[in-house]
Formats: sequence, structure tokens, C-alpha cells
Amino acid sequence: MGLIDGNAIAQQVLTEVKAEVAKLAPTIPHVAFVRVGEDPASVSYVTKKQKTADEVGMRASLKVFPENVSLAELYAHLDALNADPDVHGILIQAPLPKHLPETEVFNRVSPAKDVDGFGTQSIGRLVQELPGAFAACTPRGVIELLRRSGVQTAGKHAVVVGRSLIVGKPAALLLIAKGCDCTVTIAHSRTADLAAITRQADILIAAIGKPHFIKADMVKPGAVVIDVGINRVADATKKTGYRIVGDVDFDAVAPLAAAITPVPGGVGPMTVAMLMRNTLDACLRIRNHG
Repeated sequence: MGLIDGNAIAQQVLTEVKAEVAKLAPTIPHVAFVRVGEDPASVSYVTKKQKTADEVGMRASLKVFPENVSLAELYAHLDALNADPDVHGILIQAPLPKHLPETEVFNRVSPAKDVDGFGTQSIGRLVQELPGAFAACTPRGVIELLRRSGVQTAGKHAVVVGRSLIVGKPAALLLIAKGCDCTVTIAHSRTADLAAITRQADILIAAIGKPHFIKADMVKPGAVVIDVGINRVADATKKTGYRIVGDVDFDAVAPLAAAITPVPGGVGPMTVAMLMRNTLDACLRIRNHG
């Protein structure tokens, strides 16, 4: 397998989504973005998502609130989006300012439109493996990478390094679910002898948010390594003054791995592609079932 090309696989997904969107005419799937403040990373992420939505024939709208927006004002907008029959998906760009309770805000989104998969009902349905559950876009993208790369998951030991609500926990749920059928270990910052755990992994997923944290001596030869990390490190040779690296020491680990994702060009493109897939799914459900 070697290098897992996230750009190429994401493009496959987007091509499929675009074809399905075209068949829905005159209905146009509509994803509504909500951003609070002007965090440069958030601005960049939302712009990329809007551009991709346009490329696949979807409508993308954006509401930007100032950093000091009140909870009442934010809720009023979310309630209006929930009630709008022409809006099929709602995405609140994280992180939010500290005065806004993130979990409560995510839960204000209708479960039928929770295309980010962060709401309590979405996660609960994922745990129960119920139809109609929206999986968070990044872990859903990880599963799609494995599937489309021909990685055998049934009976394999998957180790997820990181326990975030955005990646680690939902990734573990998807890996253990029927269809993937992995045996799953979740490791984190308090795990004793982490390297001994990661060396057991047939499939190692790094989502800890530390540049080059996973070293060669932490990886079993022949493992499949999925690097979810997106970290900025100083690099004077770049115009920006930094470069993007993953949580895995790619140069050291790649020779050991049966397959590995690069950063950039691995999991990142899949996150956006799966948002488009989730939005299309939401549109189909709302159109067919109300």
C-alpha cells in the first residue's frame, strides 16, 4: 500500500457527492456555517469548506459573529437555521470563545442537521449504531481512508492515541462498530508506557496534537499509520515562517509502516470531503422524511 493519498481519495468522494447532488435538482443541499471571531485558522477552514461546497454544487452560507457575541444572540440564529427548511446542515466552527459553553452550543443544533456530529444525540446514536447517526467528519474520513485503501480491519488491533470528542472518541467508536470490527485501545497523555501500547497496534491512529510525537520505536513493523495531527513548527525557509507537520515522525516511521498518511495531504482533505457527504445525507433524510 505504501503512501495513502488523502487528496486522491477525497477527490473520489467529492466526485461521487457531486454526481448525487446533480440528481437532486431542483433541491440544492445547503450547509450553513457559523463562525465566531476572526481566528485565522478558523477563517481558513471555513473558506476551504465553502469553496468545496460550491465545487460539488451545494449552497454554503456563512454568518460571522463578533468575539463578544452573547449566547442569546447565537442561539437565536441557530434556532432560525434549525427552523429553516432550506437549510440541511449546520456547522459551528470550533474553537469558540471561552464565554460560550461549547457542548451546549453544539447541542443547540438540530440532530437532523448536525453534520459535524458533535451533538450529544449524534454521539449517542453512534454508540448505539443506529441508522441516521452523523459521525464527526475527521474520524469518518479516517475510516473511509482505510476502506478505500483496502486495509483489512476485522480482528485487527487498532490503537487510537488521543481521546478528544472531535477525533479520538468517535474514531474508536467507528473502529469497534460492526463492519470495521477492530479491537480498540484508546491511549492518551496519562497512559503508562505509551510506547508499549502503540507497538501492539496493527492500525495506529495518532490524534494527540503534538508534532512528531510518534517515533519509530513506538510503531510495530508492518502497521498501518494514520496521522490526524496538524501542527505548525517554525521553519525559516518558508515564507510563512512555519510548516505543517503531523503527530508522526514521518521520515522515521514511513520505512516501517505497511501504509501511512502524509501531512499535509492525508486526513485533512478527507475531513472536508466527509462534511460534504454528511450534508448530502442530511439533505436526503430531510427531503425524504421531513
